[in-house]
Amino acid sequence: MVSRKFQITWKNVLLLALGLLAFFLYLYIFNVDIPTIIDKAQGMDLSIYLLAIATLIFETFLFALSWRFLLNFLSVKLSILKSFLYVWFGIFMDIVIPAESISGEISRIYLVTREQNGSSGKVVASLVVHRLMGMGINIASLLVGMVVLLMGKQFSGIVLSLTLFIVVATTIFLILLFLLCIKEKWTLKIINVVIGFVERVSRGRWKLTKIRTDVIKAAKMFHDSMKEYGHAPKTLLTSLSLYVFAWLLSLTITYLVFLSIGHPIHWSIIVVTQSIVVAVKAIPVGVPFEAGLPEITMSTLYIFFGVDPIVSATATVLNRILTVWFRFFVGFVIQQWLGIKAITTPSANIKLLKPETKKT
Repeated sequence: MVSRKFQITWKNVLLLALGLLAFFLYLYIFNVDIPTIIDKAQGMDLSIYLLAIATLIFETFLFALSWRFLLNFLSVKLSILKSFLYVWFGIFMDIVIPAESISGEISRIYLVTREQNGSSGKVVASLVVHRLMGMGINIASLLVGMVVLLMGKQFSGIVLSLTLFIVVATTIFLILLFLLCIKEKWTLKIINVVIGFVERVSRGRWKLTKIRTDVIKAAKMFHDSMKEYGHAPKTLLTSLSLYVFAWLLSLTITYLVFLSIGHPIHWSIIVVTQSIVVAVKAIPVGVPFEAGLPEITMSTLYIFFGVDPIVSATATVLNRILTVWFRFFVGFVIQQWLGIKAITTPSANIKLLKPETKKT
């Protein structure tokens, strides 16, 4: 459950600073002139950078709209505004909780089911389909970018090996996830094994009969929803189209950042770098705020592709200010507002109190 009382503490601020600190340490070790990076960043074209911010907001909107199409098809009615706010909330949770691959999605499940009780299976189905789309887009982007760069002989052996590894690993995970979506017996068996293991570990102290029943019910709803998607190509195509546009805008953000410092680069480099960084960020390594790893990966890849180290580092810092810090503060404001709204809205409080009233 996502707490509505989350507050920024000094620990959160410290962890938020770790990303840039680790990145600047990396630059120092490799003798990159940090004062020059700061000077270059200060000389950027502010109008282009502001356009990158507007592009980021619109990209998030299209991403939310893509997810909303999947939800509404399953009769989980969510307004455009709420889907937009819930996606921002999920982005915020992705940044602050050390499990980026699932934390944002869990928070969206909670937010929707909090107001539409009994819809968890459908919400999970919409998120799984959305994730499958994202993985497919990422694989396609890597392959297209890789082909273009190979034709231009811009691919080094190390980056080529890394790209191929990510393509293969992501494809394998996509296939496994897809099989779980269509094999209901597999899902139910996994649920029974996990719950049975927990009961054995607790030596009978925890009786999870009700939890087992609820989870199995949600799993059946999930698989029924997946079957419905199988007969709705128009819905899937609409959602996928919006997702593709959102992905293209995310690439445009990086291009605009380079353009703002007067060093536009080839789109194929952006496509491959962005796809690899997305794959790296999706690894739940237990480090909140994506501390250091994506920055180092991004900057190193640009250098491998022939971008000047100073330009690479400057663009990386400016890019991460948008994709981490800006998103963090916008997401935090929305998280606080949703929390206050949930507390002060009588209907929300009644829904939350209903289960307890029944028990008494």
